[in-house]
Amino acid sequence: MIQLYLSASCPFCKKVLLAASQFGLEESKDFTTIDAASGTPGREVVLSVGGKGMVPFLIDGDTSMYESDDIVTYLKKTISSP
Repeated sequence: MIQLYLSASCPFCKKVLLAASQFGLEESKDFTTIDAASGTPGREVVLSVGGKGMVPFLIDGDTSMYESDDIVTYLKKTISSP
Protein backbone atom coordinates (compact mmCIF):
# COMPACT_ATOMS: atom_id res chain seq x y z
CA MET A 1 0.00 0.00 0.00
CA ILE A 2 1.17 3.52 -0.78
CA GLN A 3 2.49 5.41 2.23
CA LEU A 4 2.35 9.20 2.19
CA TYR A 5 4.56 10.95 4.73
CA LEU A 6 3.09 14.38 5.40
CA SER A 7 3.10 17.34 7.74
CA ALA A 8 -0.13 19.18 8.59
CA SER A 9 1.47 22.60 8.07
CA CYS A 10 2.88 21.79 4.62
CA PRO A 11 0.96 23.27 1.66
CA PHE A 12 2.58 20.79 -0.74
CA CYS A 13 1.30 17.92 1.41
CA LYS A 14 -2.20 19.37 1.19
CA LYS A 15 -1.79 19.50 -2.58
CA VAL A 16 -1.00 15.78 -2.68
CA LEU A 17 -3.98 14.89 -0.48
CA LEU A 18 -6.32 17.02 -2.58
CA ALA A 19 -5.10 15.33 -5.78
CA ALA A 20 -5.53 11.88 -4.23
CA SER A 21 -9.10 12.79 -3.31
CA GLN A 22 -9.81 14.16 -6.79
CA PHE A 23 -8.50 10.90 -8.29
CA GLY A 24 -10.95 8.97 -6.13
CA LEU A 25 -8.29 7.43 -3.93
CA GLU A 26 -9.34 6.68 -0.37
CA GLU A 27 -7.19 6.80 2.74
CA SER A 28 -6.86 3.38 4.44
CA LYS A 29 -8.02 1.68 1.21
CA ASP A 30 -5.58 3.03 -1.39
CA PHE A 31 -2.97 4.77 0.77
CA THR A 32 -2.00 5.51 4.33
CA THR A 33 -0.80 8.81 5.74
CA ILE A 34 1.99 9.07 8.27
CA ASP A 35 2.77 12.17 10.28
CA ALA A 36 6.28 13.25 9.30
CA ALA A 37 6.47 16.57 11.10
CA SER A 38 9.85 17.42 12.64
CA GLY A 39 10.66 15.20 15.59
CA THR A 40 8.22 12.38 14.69
CA PRO A 41 9.03 8.75 13.93
CA GLY A 42 7.66 9.40 10.43
CA ARG A 43 10.32 12.04 9.81
CA GLU A 44 12.97 9.52 10.84
CA VAL A 45 11.65 7.11 8.17
CA VAL A 46 11.77 9.88 5.54
CA LEU A 47 15.38 10.65 6.49
CA SER A 48 16.35 6.98 6.58
CA VAL A 49 14.78 6.03 3.23
CA GLY A 50 15.17 9.23 1.23
CA GLY A 51 18.12 10.94 2.86
CA LYS A 52 16.38 14.32 3.22
CA GLY A 53 13.94 15.62 5.82
CA MET A 54 11.47 16.87 3.21
CA VAL A 55 7.75 16.22 2.89
CA PRO A 56 5.65 15.14 1.16
CA PHE A 57 7.37 11.82 0.67
CA LEU A 58 5.90 8.70 -0.94
CA ILE A 59 6.87 5.09 -0.43
CA ASP A 60 5.26 2.38 -2.55
CA GLY A 61 7.20 -0.87 -2.39
CA ASP A 62 10.63 -0.15 -3.87
CA THR A 63 9.51 3.26 -5.17
CA SER A 64 10.11 6.37 -3.10
CA MET A 65 9.98 10.03 -4.06
CA TYR A 66 9.81 13.61 -2.90
CA GLU A 67 8.23 16.55 -4.76
CA SER A 68 4.48 17.03 -4.76
CA ASP A 69 4.18 17.24 -8.56
CA ASP A 70 6.03 13.92 -8.99
CA ILE A 71 3.84 12.30 -6.33
CA VAL A 72 0.65 13.59 -7.97
CA THR A 73 1.83 12.21 -11.33
CA TYR A 74 2.64 8.86 -9.70
CA LEU A 75 -0.78 8.69 -8.04
CA LYS A 76 -2.48 9.46 -11.35
CA LYS A 77 -0.54 6.68 -13.09
CA THR A 78 -1.40 4.32 -10.24
CA ILE A 79 -5.14 4.80 -10.72
CA SER A 80 -4.76 4.54 -14.50
CA SER A 81 -2.97 1.18 -14.30
CA PRO A 82 -5.14 -1.92 -14.74
